[in-house]
Amino acid sequence: MSKGRSFGSTGMAKNHFQSSFKLINLYPDHQAANPENDAVEKAKILIHPRVAAIVLCYNGIDLTLDCLASLQGQDYPALDVIVVDNNSQDGTVAAVSSKYPLVKIIASQENLGYASGNNLGMQTAIGLGCDLFFLVNNDTRLSPDCVSTLVSALANNPSAGAVGPMVHTFEGLGRISSAGGKIDWRYASAINVGAGEIDHNQYSARPVDFINGCGFMVTRKAVERAGMLDPKYFMYWEETDWSMRIRKAGFQVLFEPGARMEHKATLQDNDQSPTTLYYLTRNRLLFFSRYAKYPAKPLTIFSALRGAVIGIGKHRQAGRYVHAKATQVAILHAFNQHWGRTDPRLWSKGTGA
Repeated sequence: MSKGRSFGSTGMAKNHFQSSFKLINLYPDHQAANPENDAVEKAKILIHPRVAAIVLCYNGIDLTLDCLASLQGQDYPALDVIVVDNNSQDGTVAAVSSKYPLVKIIASQENLGYASGNNLGMQTAIGLGCDLFFLVNNDTRLSPDCVSTLVSALANNPSAGAVGPMVHTFEGLGRISSAGGKIDWRYASAINVGAGEIDHNQYSARPVDFINGCGFMVTRKAVERAGMLDPKYFMYWEETDWSMRIRKAGFQVLFEPGARMEHKATLQDNDQSPTTLYYLTRNRLLFFSRYAKYPAKPLTIFSALRGAVIGIGKHRQAGRYVHAKATQVAILHAFNQHWGRTDPRLWSKGTGA
């Protein structure tokens, strides 16, 4: 959490949040009746690029509401908020509709995953005429100037197509979750720089290999050239793939430490569920088979496979048989090019899970 900032909302912030929706004409029924006010608000649009914050959620109702509260407190004047609900079963849609009636909600009838869910949100944002898309996980909280700082970073770097914030863990101790991403081609790994360190402002703004997907702002121009997220990944590694395509399209991908958010995500590999492990393993093989270059490519793929096989052995020794089975299925599916969503019963059935 940023010093001197609070993630809670105030009455002033709430009014600002609602007026920002009015000025971008998302909800005609809520437009101001004063023509002079309308003229002022239209002038603001010309100064501030229109941003769509796309909040993807699958259950986690309390986390989603906290995330929306932090978006409500943003100091940026031209902000749309779009919630894409991946068929939550905990009443998320009703709760968001009740507490934030001006937020646009897209309720999917199935779990589309990270890639397709965010793509649906971006398609909606394009239809609304937004210039920037800010993909936000529902288990995050943003500092009040997060959006405005990211927008400024893009405005000051015309060659940039995407930018991400400094990400801290949820514990409130300034512990870093990600200060930008670096790809290790030798060992087939994607590294969240600084993970586990205490933030002492040791990481400066700079181009990076990728941005953590919990907070990813991208320009419409970059999306038009590089395309949207690849649904083959379903979840995990898709932001790394997207960052690669954005860079290949001629844009820089930036890390901006002045923008801050907190993310409720574990830094420990042992805390990963079998389903998470499946997608991480399978999609790691997809990513490096797609982007690793010869003559080093065979060694890179071998490194990814070696790590997965070693992991299977360690899981079995620890009695985590479902984790071991999930890793085995992931390797098989990568070789068979089985992508997208996978039924978790493939690794849980018959293992006592």
